[in-house]
Amino acid sequence: MEVLQTSSFRRAVKKLHGNQKSDLDKAVKAIMKLPDVGEDKVGDLAGISVYKFKMVKQLTLLAYCYEDEKIVLTLLALGSHENFYRDLKRS
Repeated sequence: MEVLQTSSFRRAVKKLHGNQKSDLDKAVKAIMKLPDVGEDKVGDLAGISVYKFKMVKQLTLLAYCYEDEKIVLTLLALGSHENFYRDLKRS
C-alpha cells in the first residue's frame, strides 16, 4: 500500500514530539490494516474519512482518503477537534 501525505499534514507531523509520533504511527498502521475504520463524512467533505484516536491522552483526529483501485492512502490533516473540520474544508 502506498501512503501519501499532504504538505499541511507533513507540517503538523513535524511539530510533534517523539511519543506523539509513535501514537500517530500506530493510528496510521490501524488505518492501513482496515481502511474502513474511520468515519465517512458527507456533504462538503464527501470522500474523506476521519479516524479518532488518543495521542498522549488527548483526542486527535486524522483525516484521510483511500483509493481502493490504486491502493493509495492519502493522509490529509491532523489535529484536535477545535476548528478541524473548518480548516479541512478550506484545504
